[in-house]
Amino acid sequence: MTVSDCIFCKIIAKVISSDIIYEDDRLIAIKDINPAAPLHLLIIPKQHIASLNEIGTEDIEMLGHIQLLASRLAAESGISARGYRLVNNCGEWGGQSVPHLHYHLLGGKQMGWPPK
Repeated sequence: MTVSDCIFCKIIAKVISSDIIYEDDRLIAIKDINPAAPLHLLIIPKQHIASLNEIGTEDIEMLGHIQLLASRLAAESGISARGYRLVNNCGEWGGQSVPHLHYHLLGGKQMGWPPK
């Protein structure tokens, strides 16, 4: 897949509309169109990185920014006190369906383990 074919790159470029919850110069957070929990947001780096397998030491600050944003969005959404889940799916067997690094912020219900 090329960057021009990537659905998340198209959302970032505003070629495809989405329900944007947060945006800055490095990240965008949108509502998932197929939510698996009452709160289901996607936190997506604006830089196209295919998966967690492609990150390097130059991405440490961006990865930390994702963690801080997830915590902030959980608090702002009222789910932080009871708990939430932040998930990255990597590769086909990991359940990654879009080849652009992204994290799922899920909450608003009791999560089970192991996930199904």
